Amino acid sequence: MNEIIKMTATELAEKIRTKQLKSVEITQAFINRAKEVDPKIKAYMNINEEYALVQAKISDQKISEGKDLGALEGVPVAIKDNILIKDLKMTASSKILENYIAPYDATVIEKLKTAGAVFVGKTNLDEFAMGSSTENSAFFTTRNPWNLEHIPGGSSGGSASAVSAMTAPLALGTDTGGSIRQPASCCGIVGVKPTYGRVSRFGAVAFASSLDQIGPMSKTVEDSALLLNVLAGYDKKDSTSINKPVPNYLVNINKDLKGIKIGLPKEYFIDGLDSDVKKAIDNAIEVYKNLGCEMIEISLPHTDYAVAVYYIICCSEASANLARYDGVRYGFRAECDNLLDEYRKSRGQGFGAEVKRRIMLGTYALSAGYYDAYYGKAQKVRTLIKQDFEKAYEKVDIILTPSAPTPAFKIGEKSSDPLQMYLSDIFTISCNLAGVGGISVPCGFSKGGIPIGLQLLSKYFDEETMFNVAYKYQQATDYHKQFPRI
Repeated sequence: MNEIIKMTATELAEKIRTKQLKSVEITQAFINRAKEVDPKIKAYMNINEEYALVQAKISDQKISEGKDLGALEGVPVAIKDNILIKDLKMTASSKILENYIAPYDATVIEKLKTAGAVFVGKTNLDEFAMGSSTENSAFFTTRNPWNLEHIPGGSSGGSASAVSAMTAPLALGTDTGGSIRQPASCCGIVGVKPTYGRVSRFGAVAFASSLDQIGPMSKTVEDSALLLNVLAGYDKKDSTSINKPVPNYLVNINKDLKGIKIGLPKEYFIDGLDSDVKKAIDNAIEVYKNLGCEMIEISLPHTDYAVAVYYIICCSEASANLARYDGVRYGFRAECDNLLDEYRKSRGQGFGAEVKRRIMLGTYALSAGYYDAYYGKAQKVRTLIKQDFEKAYEKVDIILTPSAPTPAFKIGEKSSDPLQMYLSDIFTISCNLAGVGGISVPCGFSKGGIPIGLQLLSKYFDEETMFNVAYKYQQATDYHKQFPRI
């Protein structure tokens, strides 16, 4: 079993395809591992043993009958619990959706089913994906497999923790302001936010619709490229989906990097950067120099406004998106004598503190007399942030930054100070505001043994270069081969 759970998704897919291993055997190994360690880390909302084993048996039958196989045939995948799988519970880690059963599949789930993937379970998250630590889940806090006293990051902390602890070789996360890349950094795995519009959002619970993206989380860069090959593509059910050809992200992943220009934004290498993070990033820069890359200092001058702009926009969009949870159509309903009290009590009892905070901030920013001063102005500054990236990409092929300003902090350390928590995403937010692609790759450890991540930001729809630059770094280091001892 230990050999199986340490294999990459790429290796597992090949073992299944060549009949060296059966999907049922692999799936059971990961489920057994989850049963062993998940009581400690609490990555999963639920482990779908019976459902997953039925899927695995179907894959094994296809192989024995010589049928055409999908790219992920028989490979287990964990799914963040804000993505719909038909007939399974979907809570978004909120009391208001505690007993909600999904009536249809998200587009990414349809694509994964076509590819033959096996769904081992739904993973925990910050409620409605609002948070940076997975402490905002209405049900329980997920822990970091490298140190159980530390956060796994958020909001996709359950997915990151599951992959890191080897309870799934692949996972889906969603990223609104860093919710894939920041937990990937905290847990020592790879996490990808594709270019906005590259992956369909249909069937993912909406938080901030102009920022949300679904993306891969995995042990290695090639596994994330393999998963994005399946997820990417146009979807007419998503009005923000872009109808643009999707390359095979694995074809050019091993290209030589000589002559690649890497931008180092001076605004990201600040005095307050944790010393362990700075050391790890400096070492990564040296690795890239040795690989033949040219380092160019660039400026993203509106970076200082990113956090303020992000929280006005995401809270405003959350206020609008979460208006649908009213206790009438679906979800939790408080028993009341009149309709107004039903609205108030259903939302008051169903939403947690952070979700309420963001709804109130967003409602205020959108209110009459304040719309132009807050939301309207934030959208204008967002355009300036996007233009910063466009100008930078005229000089460089890719941008390199830390994924997070510090390694994963202790559980409870920032929960009493929302502003400090919001600053955990300071290096990831601009990517979502601009709509570019981003990846976090393991690049070291703190003195306390907590993983540190390196972030690479790509040009629009140039994930191919991003995977190539990330993969060559991975080949030159061994951080992706290290596992937590849990």
